[in-house]
Amino acid sequence: MLYFGGNQRVRFVISGAAGFIGSHLCDRLIAEGHSVLALDNFITGSPANLAHLEGADGFEFREHDVTSPIEASAPVDFVLHLASLASPKDYLNHPIETLETGSTATRNMLELARAHRARFLLTSTSECYGDPLEHPQAESYWGNVNPVGIRSCYDESKRYAEALTMAYHRVHGLRTNIARIFNTYGPRMQLNDGRVVPAFVDQALRGEALTVFGDGKQTRSFCYVSDLVEGLYRLMFSDERYPVNLGNPDEMTILEFAEHVRKITGAAAPIRFESLPSDDPQRRRPDITKARTLLRWEPRVSLEDGLRETIAYFRGLLASSVPVRSLE
Repeated sequence: MLYFGGNQRVRFVISGAAGFIGSHLCDRLIAEGHSVLALDNFITGSPANLAHLEGADGFEFREHDVTSPIEASAPVDFVLHLASLASPKDYLNHPIETLETGSTATRNMLELARAHRARFLLTSTSECYGDPLEHPQAESYWGNVNPVGIRSCYDESKRYAEALTMAYHRVHGLRTNIARIFNTYGPRMQLNDGRVVPAFVDQALRGEALTVFGDGKQTRSFCYVSDLVEGLYRLMFSDERYPVNLGNPDEMTILEFAEHVRKITGAAAPIRFESLPSDDPQRRRPDITKARTLLRWEPRVSLEDGLRETIAYFRGLLASSVPVRSLE
C-alpha cells in the first residue's frame, strides 16, 4: 500500500469518475491501496463503468454535479478534475454545460483542494492547440484556436481551466498538475460518442461503411487507456506545475487507422466519405519529450494490442442486452 504524508492512507476525490478515463483511474488507485471518493452526474458517464467497484475497500461513490460546491468531511490528499464532455457529439449537444464544467466546476474542485491543502490535477486536452500550425505539438506552443467556432465551447473551457489552475497555484500556492491528453481509446468508451475509434469499430462490427470525414488524410495518434492512466499517475506525484502532454507520438492518417480497424475486425467494410466538420484539426501529434524526461513515461501498448482489447469490449457490448444495476 502506498502512503502520502506519514501514516495516513492517500485519499482522492475524482470528478468524472464514471467516465471512460475516470473509471480506469479509479481502478488503478483502488488497486494501489488508495481511498477514492468518486463523483459523477452521469451526463456522459455510466454506472456500468464503476459497478465492479461497489463494495471495494476504500471506494465510495456519490452522484454529484461538480458545478455545485463539493463537501468532503474526511481529509483529502488529492483532488482530480476529470469531469468533461470530451466527445464532439457531447459538447456540441451541451455547449453551456461544457463551458460550466471548465469554469465553475474547475473552481469548485480547486476550492476543495484549497480547503484541504490537497494536491490538484486537471485533465486538459490537446484541443488547447486547436488546428495547430506547429507540428508536433510541444507544451510551449500556444495554439491556433477559433474562440467563437462550434468547437470553442470545449477548447476554450479547457484553456480557461488551465489558466484558473495556474492562478490558484500562483495566488494560493496550490500544488497543481495539468495533463494535456491526446486521443485516448480503450474499453468503456461510449459506443455512440462520435469519436473515431468507437465510430469505426461500431460500423465495422455491424458490417456498415466506415465514415471518413474530409479526404481522410488528416492525422491523429492513439494512446491506449492503461498507458494514459500510468502517465496521469506519475504526473500527479510530480512537482511539475506547467502542462505536460500525454499521448502516443505514433501518427497516422484517418484512412490508415480505418485499415487497422478493418484488418483486426475482419470486416470488409467500404469507406464512406463525408464533409469535414468545421475547425477539425488537420494534424495532431504530441511531442512527449517533457513526459519522457520528467516522468520517465511513454506509451507501451501497441495499436494492434490496444485495438484488440477495445474491439473485444465493443463486441461484447453489442452482443449483450443485460442491464447493469445503478450505483447507490
